[in-house]
Amino acid sequence: MFYNQNKEDVLKELNSSRHEGLTRDEVKIRLEKYGKNEIQQEAPTPIWKVLLHSFKEPLVIILLLAVLLSLVSGVYDLTQNGDVKHAMSSFYEAIAILILIFINSGLSVWQTVSARKSLDSLKEMNNHQVSVLRDGDWEKIKVDLLVPGDIISVKMGDFIEADVRWFKVSELQVLEAHLTGESDPILKVVDALPEDTDLGDRKNMGYSGSTVTNGNGYAVVVATGMETELGKIAGLLKDTKDQKTPIEKTVNDLTRKLMYVAGGVVLFTLVAGSLKTWLTTGTFSFTSFAAILSTAIALAVAAIPDALPAVLSIVLTIGATVLTKSKGLIKSLNSVETLGSTTFIASDKTGTLTKNEMTVTRFFADGTEFEVEGRGYDPLGEITPSNKIDSAKKFVIASILNNEANVSRDENGNYVPFGNPTDVALVVLGLKLNLDRHELLNKKDETDYDILRVFPFDSTRKMMSVVIKSGDEYKVLTKGAPDVLLNIAINTDNKAFETKIDEFANEALRTLAVGERIISEDEAMNASMEDLEKDITLLGLAGIIDPPREEVRDSVETLHNADINVVMITGDHAKTAQAIAVKLGIISHTGTQVMEGKQIDKLSDDELFDKVEDIRVYARVSPEHKQRIVNQLQRHGEVVAMTGDGVNDAPALRAADIGVAMGINGTDVTKDSADLILLDDKFTTIEHSVEAGRTIFTNIKNFMRHELTTNVAEVLSLLLGLLLITHDIGNVSSNTPTLTALMVLWVNMVSDALPSFALGYDVPESDIMNEPPRDTHKSILANGMMSRIIVRGITMGLVVFVAFVLAARSGMRVEEAQTVAFLTLVFGQLWNVFDARSSKTLFHRNPFGNPKLVMAVAFSAISSLFVTISPFFNEVMGTARLSGIVYLMVIFIPAIPVFLISGIKALVWLKK
Repeated sequence: MFYNQNKEDVLKELNSSRHEGLTRDEVKIRLEKYGKNEIQQEAPTPIWKVLLHSFKEPLVIILLLAVLLSLVSGVYDLTQNGDVKHAMSSFYEAIAILILIFINSGLSVWQTVSARKSLDSLKEMNNHQVSVLRDGDWEKIKVDLLVPGDIISVKMGDFIEADVRWFKVSELQVLEAHLTGESDPILKVVDALPEDTDLGDRKNMGYSGSTVTNGNGYAVVVATGMETELGKIAGLLKDTKDQKTPIEKTVNDLTRKLMYVAGGVVLFTLVAGSLKTWLTTGTFSFTSFAAILSTAIALAVAAIPDALPAVLSIVLTIGATVLTKSKGLIKSLNSVETLGSTTFIASDKTGTLTKNEMTVTRFFADGTEFEVEGRGYDPLGEITPSNKIDSAKKFVIASILNNEANVSRDENGNYVPFGNPTDVALVVLGLKLNLDRHELLNKKDETDYDILRVFPFDSTRKMMSVVIKSGDEYKVLTKGAPDVLLNIAINTDNKAFETKIDEFANEALRTLAVGERIISEDEAMNASMEDLEKDITLLGLAGIIDPPREEVRDSVETLHNADINVVMITGDHAKTAQAIAVKLGIISHTGTQVMEGKQIDKLSDDELFDKVEDIRVYARVSPEHKQRIVNQLQRHGEVVAMTGDGVNDAPALRAADIGVAMGINGTDVTKDSADLILLDDKFTTIEHSVEAGRTIFTNIKNFMRHELTTNVAEVLSLLLGLLLITHDIGNVSSNTPTLTALMVLWVNMVSDALPSFALGYDVPESDIMNEPPRDTHKSILANGMMSRIIVRGITMGLVVFVAFVLAARSGMRVEEAQTVAFLTLVFGQLWNVFDARSSKTLFHRNPFGNPKLVMAVAFSAISSLFVTISPFFNEVMGTARLSGIVYLMVIFIPAIPVFLISGIKALVWLKK
């Protein structure tokens, strides 16, 4: 287990030398044995499997059935009847439907490939190198080439790229928040530890994915790849199933029902058509059956929204594109809409809700309490009361001299910290007072400062001290835990310090005391640490906090207004978590219950189920706790989004309905587990994503309302023709379908689909972030949508059927009568799209508010008219050129019922 062994035994067990490292030959052998130092990830689904998976969708199955029927009909006409024209028409239908199927499949493949490329580019940004000792020489190698037994060297700012056992350290502090959720770095030691030491307390170990915040050290690699603690957490993901998104469940349910309807309609058509032929003619032949089969194929295509998979993919792609512009990378199209259905957002604290940047917000010095503005590493912010700042400078100077951190600007002008986060916070405080440690140490005047000796912080003393010379005066400056410094202080006003310590602690501020003692030159140069760290005078007390991200509070308020519950889940202390939650508006007061991991351990799943909906803050939790919380929320029927950046968040991200990872500070394991990656690491992007998800669902609902209305009209007009036309009308036989399958396909894929695509660009009709999340257990056709579809669909279908009959009675040829029906349907649904985009009536929305929709309608109208005058389309689709007056009639008459129905509904709204 290495942590309970002394360092010499560890090196012996791993057959390594601390002075020579491994030989290159031995490295090759161990690479063969242990494999590369990388986290195994599930192999991406091959593109051909993604393509094949799209053919399993219920709607696609129906379309494939229509292809089969068209091919059977074409082959029969060609071989048995010698009817080349009808046979070619059937083959054209099959080809057109196959093109539609492959367009939809291509969209799915394109989005999958696009998301993979974006994720791979993020991973490329995270490639690191490590210093390793081999054959007695230090060299830089790629981290994936590390093997157990390698000797590595790390310094401040380095990443630890494998699990290691330290054998030499110098003030080495390591941040392990990605595993523990703790924002405090851990001071590392080299001595063996007891066998029962918990992972978080194994201070002689370093873990893959950690960051060195201070000092330097040497270690031997003890585990790589999946054998590391990080790898073990990644292994948990294999046991976590991906969740189906709400839109997948909704569409799958709808399409399954439509599949049964389509199958029933086709079967009914074949039976009813055959029975009608036998009753009217007294005979039945394969020729007449072929005519009935044409109607059946047309009905099969009409009974389902053929363009639904393609339109859904494109509308979701539009949403994904909008999200990308808002710094959100979506990996799965269906996850775009899931955000709009979210009822709970369970967020990690460190690095997600907070900046992971320790900041001094208050301090007490010379009897005065000071407030410090500004957050993070940017040294901007006022300190009040400003008229007493001079009295505080002694405390601040002592804080930054007894310190080895610094802050510098990078090439982009951003402030970058180096060192222990708590020390960095004190350095930034100094810069806000124009006190720079480097400048103080290099001044050449009567206050010249020189650091003579340093006594690093350790967890036993809980203090750090430096001995300085200032002019002719010698001092020892000490900083550390307030309770420890109080015990060695000689101040007469310790009561005031104790009161401030309690006040700061109650506000979840991490407290740090600073003191000084004037000493002689001999003491400065020769006294022991124990003799120097006593009888100090307290100079002040700093209150430090990992500040919340500025934008988060407004985002939380917006999400609450949208009836979305925000839950904080953290590995930090309960008081700290509670105070941060109050600042962010997640809870209203500090008396709100916080549940800790040890309490979760005592609860069964059923007991946790009873409590989970009421808890908003969880503290001191493990990865397993996070998964349990997510699972129990899902048992309540909640749609859960889980956010996080550390490896410890990954299993819960996978278990959630939608996982949200940080793109900048998130680990690769977390990004791989997530559905949405925040490229800017801002919680506000989640708020924007929720709004985008709700907008997308509204647009999906609108285009489905539009498409299903058209499907009802198509099916009704074809069924009426099949059932009511029992004898020839003029040049039109009784077995002639109202519309051909290719006409139906044109309506579904061009004149219907293009405006539906444009609906994806619609803005919300109302403030959707002041509405509750949609109930994912309700059908998408609920809340009056079904009745609206049926009323408008039946009306449109009747108009199409009547137009066909009147055209036939006027003596038109079959092609002309079907063209009249075709154009009546086209313009009926083009007028209807302006009604479908409103939850009320078309009078409630500006028809020109969506320019893309206006252009799509215009293109659909012109192209549909074109196919009736083009000889090529006359041949392929069976259309015919009409007279000018007929064209005007089929354009404007279908608008009458749309305006009448909307007008009646508008009057009803006015009465309400």
